[in-house]
Amino acid sequence: MPLATTAELLARAAADRRGLPAFNVITLEHAEAVAAGAEVAGTPVVLQISQNAVAYHGGRLLPLARACAEIAVACAVPAALHLDHVEDFELLRAAPAAGFSSAMFDASALPHAENVKATAEAAAFAHRHGLHLEAELGRVGGKDGEPPLPAHAPGARTDPAEAADYVAATGVDALAVAVGSSHAMTSRTAALDLELVARLTAAVPVPLVLHGSSGVPDGQLRAAVAAGLVKINIGTALNTAFTPALRTALAELPEAVDPRKVLAPARAAMAATVAQLAAVVALTEGQPAAAGLG
Repeated sequence: MPLATTAELLARAAADRRGLPAFNVITLEHAEAVAAGAEVAGTPVVLQISQNAVAYHGGRLLPLARACAEIAVACAVPAALHLDHVEDFELLRAAPAAGFSSAMFDASALPHAENVKATAEAAAFAHRHGLHLEAELGRVGGKDGEPPLPAHAPGARTDPAEAADYVAATGVDALAVAVGSSHAMTSRTAALDLELVARLTAAVPVPLVLHGSSGVPDGQLRAAVAAGLVKINIGTALNTAFTPALRTALAELPEAVDPRKVLAPARAAMAATVAQLAAVVALTEGQPAAAGLG
């Protein structure tokens, strides 16, 4: 089916009170696993390529982006492409021509005034070129000389009033918020502040995004979606499925030199993880996942 846009998938998910699963892609195997798992779950999905992934591929965006686009078009459920955690404005400029319908511009490490200025400029560029722009806000800080906390530092929380002001000042289309998750968690022990999620939902007029969702248990993910989070970003969980499966395959096939023999089970392990988490994210109150847009 045609490549979906992140904006349309977010709008439908928000209207249906469902989460939209978004998985980070590093290799072709990741992209194939995301598509396969989303098809099993029967839910729309976003394939995300981060600035770090682009750096891993020698700074070349197009090869992986074009591969992901082809996989998304061939997917049996709606799939969109998103450029994640962009700090380099030149990389953002490359997104429209590379097939992305959305990007996340990350200026969260900057002092607040600089964050607002840089993100507003990114949003203006994005909107001129048909991109949906996501940004991130942790605790603004800067009071009594206190520096801002990164959005996923321990204890960081996004203030609803500051978040509303930030969206108004920058013009972003979605906002990633700090509510208790952390990037790169390999155990699912995060406890989200669901009361804060509800307050943010009431205060902020754009869809809210949860980063670091790999460390959040199923029940917390469902509750977070019910409280108003929409786009749920998942990355590390794919790698924690891939790497042990790869190690097992290498141990079982010590003489193998054909990488397909060991990559195939690792890809299958990622696909199973995608299917399980996509179903969790897309379900609220036991409702069946919706594969289509209409």
